[in-house]
Amino acid sequence: FYQTSRYEDIKEYTSSELVVNTVKRADEIARQLYVQSCSFDDIVKMSKDQEKRLQCIPAIQPVYNKDLKRMASGYGRRIDPIYHTIKFHAGMDFSAPIGTEIFATGNGVVTSAGWRQGYGKCVTIDHGYGYETLYAHMDGFEVHVGKKVVRGDVIGYVGNTGKSTGPHLHYEVHVRGQAVNPANYYFRDLSPEDYDKMLQITTNNAKVFD
Repeated sequence: FYQTSRYEDIKEYTSSELVVNTVKRADEIARQLYVQSCSFDDIVKMSKDQEKRLQCIPAIQPVYNKDLKRMASGYGRRIDPIYHTIKFHAGMDFSAPIGTEIFATGNGVVTSAGWRQGYGKCVTIDHGYGYETLYAHMDGFEVHVGKKVVRGDVIGYVGNTGKSTGPHLHYEVHVRGQAVNPANYYFRDLSPEDYDKMLQITTNNAKVFD
């Protein structure tokens, strides 16, 4: 009698509740698969966004300077070469002959290309993600406002325009509107040893051109 009742219970379960539970479980699995699919899509999108961001971050030196012989002055407090007063130098100076190529240091869009008080012929690039770069005292341009550039594109040439005491490029990196030390953004260009060497070169005793 017990065995027969147990069999009837199982039979009853398999004929009704089993179907319902199976459908519920299938729906649950379908929902989980949908959520996971959306999560994977988000991960792929985040990965692509991160790759795009890395391409936009200014990550190389703006002139060819593998041997670091074109360093003139770094970021920080310096003595103005004209007024001989202490001032804050918001970028880095690269000494180079007039006509030396200047490179975009990250992907972006040119937002200005013209004369700017003190900076002479100057180009600014908006890289997105809060990053902007400035290239000053140029001799000439290879870009115009609105032009899209990629890292390594030639945007112009070293000059001696504006408030300048010799041919050089003054280069600035801005993050969310604030000037930061460009030396911290050469990770595509310098080894740790070269970075340390650059910091030694661009001490307060280095020559400033603007």
